[in-house]
Amino acid sequence: MAEPVPLPPDPMELKNLEYRPVKVRGHFDHSKELYMMPRTMVDPARETQEAGRLSSSVQSGAYVVTPFHCTDLGVTILVNRGFVPRKKLNPDTRQKGQIEGKVDLVGMVRLTETRKPFVPENNPERNHWHYRDLEAMAKLTGADPIFIDADFKSTVPGGPIGGQTRVTLRNEHLQYIITWYGLCAATSYLWFKKFVRWTPGL
Repeated sequence: MAEPVPLPPDPMELKNLEYRPVKVRGHFDHSKELYMMPRTMVDPARETQEAGRLSSSVQSGAYVVTPFHCTDLGVTILVNRGFVPRKKLNPDTRQKGQIEGKVDLVGMVRLTETRKPFVPENNPERNHWHYRDLEAMAKLTGADPIFIDADFKSTVPGGPIGGQTRVTLRNEHLQYIITWYGLCAATSYLWFKKFVRWTPGL
């Protein structure tokens, strides 16, 4: 993984930095937690062991997203602190993990998402977020529309499990297929029109 760089304060600078590790210093505002759910914990070791199985021991829960005031930059960002099971969704059940005071964090830059087909709408009233709508999340919490996934090293006893980043790159195979088939069809038509002569009566 690349060495973390200081977080740029301008959201426009982040557009080309998705999945880039950045470092920040500041403190959390636990009073404004958001919950992305349902989610399962990213655990590469378990996923490798269970690959190909019909059943899985995966546990459902949520990602805890918490405003984080960056003292050096003077901005408040959103940090996905990590995974908690459903029974630990209420912060009163994990008070030991509610970090107080100034901390240093490393996390991966994440950009906003658009809702995919079959994904439910976000429900800010119930604090259920199914996808990252940074503008809406920032408006609700008073943060800037900047989002990072805290790394695994950010995990503290009793708190969310960090390192919950699934790298998903754009799949442009379908676009390539359509483009090349379209070019092939156009070329075949032009070739046919230029070189093939219709025979009367056929």
